[in-house]
Amino acid sequence: MFRLDADKKVHFCDGVTRRDFLHAGSLGFLGLTLPEFLTFKAAGAVDPKKDVNCIQLMLVGGPSQLDTWDMKPDAPASIRGPYKPIKTNVPGMEISEIFPRMAKHADKFALLRSVYHTAAAVHDTGCQMMQTGRLFQGGLESPNYGSVLRFEKGPRGDMPPNVLIPYMIGQLGGNLPHGDTAGFLGKAYDPFVLNADPAEANFKVPDMLPPDYISAVRVDRRRDWRQVIDQSVKYFEESNQDAKLMDSTFDQAYTLMTSAKAREAFDLNQETEEMRKRYGLNRFGQGCLLARRLVERGVRFVTVNMFETVFNDITWDIHGSAPFSPISCYSELVGPMFDNAYTSLLEDLSHIGLLDSTLVLATGEFGRTPRVNPAAGGITGRSAGRSSWRVAE
Repeated sequence: MFRLDADKKVHFCDGVTRRDFLHAGSLGFLGLTLPEFLTFKAAGAVDPKKDVNCIQLMLVGGPSQLDTWDMKPDAPASIRGPYKPIKTNVPGMEISEIFPRMAKHADKFALLRSVYHTAAAVHDTGCQMMQTGRLFQGGLESPNYGSVLRFEKGPRGDMPPNVLIPYMIGQLGGNLPHGDTAGFLGKAYDPFVLNADPAEANFKVPDMLPPDYISAVRVDRRRDWRQVIDQSVKYFEESNQDAKLMDSTFDQAYTLMTSAKAREAFDLNQETEEMRKRYGLNRFGQGCLLARRLVERGVRFVTVNMFETVFNDITWDIHGSAPFSPISCYSELVGPMFDNAYTSLLEDLSHIGLLDSTLVLATGEFGRTPRVNPAAGGITGRSAGRSSWRVAE
């Protein structure tokens, strides 16, 4: 087995030191054989030292592959669904009619229709698989991709390396982790969670600024006081993991509160009204716009959750009857919402020269079963949602 070893060892929380490695066999996940990989590397198309950003769009609810990006127009009506395929600007590639803007930019993304998993058809499980690559087993929660990147690369300047927009995924019907934390790496590597709706008129990030009644002078003074206290309890902090976590959390919060660059990155009021409308004046659209601003200013990994739950809300979860969504919502709401936000994101990243160094990954936790149910919806499937992945060059 051909093996590529990293330059340094990785220390896991179980006390075991293991060398981080990549087996060439896993290149098949990306559709590459080893000879092809080496050919691309020799041609300069693969640069292991290239610093790549990632924006992960979690399309919570399980988008139906048969009504979005893997349509079967020649299949029986009970399988193909109500939507028709349309041509894109790439010859031979067709996608659903619910994505007219996206169809004009097919040269900027790739469809990986072979992505799947064989885990249970449970939203929680699917989210784990698509955000960590592993299941929650034996009480061990694996870290999400952004947390691993934070562990390996750290921040760029004052910006947090890993940001989650707008809220963490909530109730999906189970009681399992969703793969959106640092897991066994520890809370110090958790994403910075926005915890605010970027579509709100008075949008502010709660953890970015101190209360109005605390001036910048008082913030600095409090930090100075803490440094004095730290010196007197140095032994305690050196021997206590919780104290170390508190110290790192304080430093991160202080950096965000006092950094003009960080505050500016999160300020959507700097965007024109026309720009904000292009993305869509909704939570997901403004979340994608904010993701572009953050990557542009140094954030390495951004997750945008399109929805937080599948209950009593219009989402991709088209069981066909309440508390879930009817399949008609694909053309009336969720399809246009995704089409505007995703396409605007690709357009802007291309315009500012960041598309070649930014992986935009759009995925759901699974797709739907082949046959539409009697309620005109698709029952949850057992494979990962076939979605559009932007593969960085």
